[in-house]
Amino acid sequence: MTVKENLKLIEKRISDVCNRTARNKSDITIIAVTKYVSIDRTKEAVQAGVVHLGENRNEGFLEKREALGDKPVWHFIGSLQTRKVKNVIDKIDYLHSLDRLPLASEIQKRATKKVKCFIQVNASGESAKHGLDPQELLGFLKGLEPYTSIEVVGLMTMAPLTENQDVIRGSFRALKELQKNVQALDLPFAPCKELSMGMSNDFEIAIEEGATYIRLGTSLVGKDE
Repeated sequence: MTVKENLKLIEKRISDVCNRTARNKSDITIIAVTKYVSIDRTKEAVQAGVVHLGENRNEGFLEKREALGDKPVWHFIGSLQTRKVKNVIDKIDYLHSLDRLPLASEIQKRATKKVKCFIQVNASGESAKHGLDPQELLGFLKGLEPYTSIEVVGLMTMAPLTENQDVIRGSFRALKELQKNVQALDLPFAPCKELSMGMSNDFEIAIEEGATYIRLGTSLVGKDE
C-alpha cells in the first residue's frame, strides 16, 4: 500500500480512539519512523502529508536529512552516542533518548540552539532496553538544571514486545504517572507536556493512556525487503 493509504487508515484508527476516550485528535502527533525504508519511500511519506520523521541511527539520519532538508520536523529516536552528538544535534528538532548526564553535557557543549528533549524511561524494567529506571527520573531531572541548551518537553518509553495488553498498558500508564510527578515540580526547563509512546503494534493503547507523540514505522511507511 502507499503511504497515503496507510496514513488514511491510521488517522481513522486515531480518530476512533480519541472519540471513545474524549481526547482531541489534534493533540496526537504521528512520527513516521523511516529507519527501515529508502529515501524515496521517505519522500513519499512527506508528499503524503507526514510532517514528522524519526530516525534512530546517525548515518541513516544524516543521509535522509541531506536528501530532504529541513522541511520535515526531524526526531532522533534512537540511543545517541556521546561522540556522535556533534554530527546531529543542530540538525534535529527533537531528541527522544536523553538518559544520562554525559549526553546532556555534550549537548550543552555542541548545540547552538535549545534542544527539545524527551527523557527516555525504561518503564517496563526490561534489562535489554535503554532508559532510566523510573526511580532515577526525578534525581536525573534536577541534575539537568545547569544545562541551559536542553528543554525537557516530555518523557519517552517503549512497551514490552508482548501480546499481553495489560502489560503494555501498564508501561504506558506508569509513564503518565511519572509525567505528573515531573509536572508537579514546576521546573521552568522541564514543562514535560508530552509523552512519546506507542508504536505500530500498540499505539491505540498508548493514546488511551495519554500519548501525544506516536512513533509509527511498519504500519505507516512499511519496511524495505
